[in-house]
Amino acid sequence: MRDVRVAVELPDTSAITAFETVQRFEIYPQYSPVVRHVKVHGDRSDWEVYFRNGILRWTESDEPDPDQLVIEFRQLDGDFDSFHGIWRIVPRSGGGCLVDFRATFDFGIPSLAGILEPVAERVIKDTIGTVLSRLFAPAAAVVS
Repeated sequence: MRDVRVAVELPDTSAITAFETVQRFEIYPQYSPVVRHVKVHGDRSDWEVYFRNGILRWTESDEPDPDQLVIEFRQLDGDFDSFHGIWRIVPRSGGGCLVDFRATFDFGIPSLAGILEPVAERVIKDTIGTVLSRLFAPAAAVVS
């Protein structure tokens, strides 16, 4: 299993605006050439992401909680053996917010874990960082 974290400071964006924007997964392909396609069906979404020389596909459940400003997700079907995580929006006392994305994944192929998982970790970090930076440009600052 591999853990990924991306945190982005949004000093000029309210937490509720960030929460509402982050959960619009269907627009992510506009902000990253790596995200090929996202189709949202209520509390589920279908993803296609370019990875190495192919495409990763999965369907995930998306559970937004506007009161807590979190979106939990979990793969229901797809190319990962396991993929789940959370988007957490943290309001800042002086205004703005932090968008904190965390995910854990496993391809379920121990013999290739040392090769595939570091590449996938980098792709996930780069893609989420790019999407958030472009969604909230110029106010976004990637902090991890």
